[in-house]
Amino acid sequence: MHHLAVIVALTAAVLGLTRLLSTGRRPKNYPPGPPTLPIIGNIHQMPTHDAHLQFQKWAEQYGPVYSLILGSKVLIVLSSDETVKALLDKRSGIYSHRQEMYIGQTLCSGGLRLLMMEYGTQWRAFRKMIHGLLNITASKSYVPYQMLENKQMLYELLTEPDRFLYSIRRYSNALTTTMVFGWRTPTYEDAKMKQLFDGFSEFAEINQTGTAALIDFFPWLRKLPEFMLPTQRKAKELHEREKALYVGHWLRAKRDIHEGQIKPCFCVGLAEAQKSDQFSDDQAGYITGTLLEAGSDTTSSTLYAFVQAMLLFPDAQRKAQEEIDRVVGSERMPTMDDEGDLPYIRACMKETLRWMPTTILGAVPHAVTRDDEYMGYFIPKDAGVMNNVWAINMDDKRHPEPRQFNPDRFVHDHQSLAEAAANPDASKRDQFTFGAGRRICPGIHIAERSLFLGISRMIWAFDIAPELDQHGQPILPDPDRLTQGFVCMPEEFGARITPRSKERADMVVCEWEEAEKECLDPVTKQWLL
Repeated sequence: MHHLAVIVALTAAVLGLTRLLSTGRRPKNYPPGPPTLPIIGNIHQMPTHDAHLQFQKWAEQYGPVYSLILGSKVLIVLSSDETVKALLDKRSGIYSHRQEMYIGQTLCSGGLRLLMMEYGTQWRAFRKMIHGLLNITASKSYVPYQMLENKQMLYELLTEPDRFLYSIRRYSNALTTTMVFGWRTPTYEDAKMKQLFDGFSEFAEINQTGTAALIDFFPWLRKLPEFMLPTQRKAKELHEREKALYVGHWLRAKRDIHEGQIKPCFCVGLAEAQKSDQFSDDQAGYITGTLLEAGSDTTSSTLYAFVQAMLLFPDAQRKAQEEIDRVVGSERMPTMDDEGDLPYIRACMKETLRWMPTTILGAVPHAVTRDDEYMGYFIPKDAGVMNNVWAINMDDKRHPEPRQFNPDRFVHDHQSLAEAAANPDASKRDQFTFGAGRRICPGIHIAERSLFLGISRMIWAFDIAPELDQHGQPILPDPDRLTQGFVCMPEEFGARITPRSKERADMVVCEWEEAEKECLDPVTKQWLL
């Protein structure tokens, strides 16, 4: 009996050791990828800075579908238009899940963040509700909000041109808070808006750290005492602050609805849905918070990138101004009605999204709900599946000289952003910045309108030129220096933004003062009901 016990113990030890040593290995039938080490796989090769460049290099080396073995988890990386179309779009029924994200979803978000929520009944119900309030028809009702915030942005660019990043951020944030909650952020100094943008940075930072990845890839680490894992403590603290912000916004909207003091907005529909579906105020707060994050950060980052493109590619700026002067003239500003007659301006919008994608690695990877096979490769259940946006947008077969900002690529592309994403021919898709499949950004129609209005009116009203050094030489930003995180943008840079004529400057002032008088309370600067 004693011998038997020893044999059983030895067998268990050998099996355990074999299992441990096979962790981190790439099975033969998986998509190819960089060589692995036992236990950790490719974790040691994961870049901590400018990850998109390494993911692009691996795509060039291993092809449009490759795999990374990250401890006990697998990440499949899709790096061509065809692979994204084939799996994330055409097989979206099984490719719309999320891997468990312990730090990002459980600790930072209390399991409530829609972006990271697993694909299931609850996510589908919330997604359907959001689509109902943001779809192409509903999104038209938000145009008055977009027009007003745009007029304030132009006024600020005229009067405080050095603060252009803040003006662009306030534009996209105020627009989003009005659409979601019915109130606006009249100044960039608004404490809640600053908390939102600082919270984004902190959330990205916590989730980008090696510790967060390790805790996700080796679940047993979660059992270690908290003093050994300060990332866990930070994540919990961030969640408490973020939840207070998001739930506070939601409860204020509920109070405004109850008192009959609310503008038409997303929360009105959400409050109705809460009555019938009985989800908590915490969950409602995070649904609205998700929309706030998505609407505030991506639109402002894209408009900021557009300003940089105008600095670095003055020929594109001249062509855009020529078109707008020919079609619109100097007597009035462009409106949404001009969109069909401004193909080059639309092409500038599409090229900005391609040239400087904000969701550089597809924000959060999808996950597959069952074993699958593609191109002869085995894709295991629960593998993460990444939409390698940078590599696809920079594919020189799709877009020759991809780091050149060249709107002519899209000048004959009359598809809306949503139509291009849904085009069955993958090569006809313009860019991959809004995601794919059932998890594509539901605000795509609103974003398109905000970007078109922002770009067309900036170009109508202003010249954008580089700052000069003490010798009168232009100071040009490096377009490859990007901030790090889920959503990125160019590192801060300077620009000289000047009105194209006195008449246009006067019109910017006049339009804003009129809108302010007609639409806003003189004291609170909120919408008149």
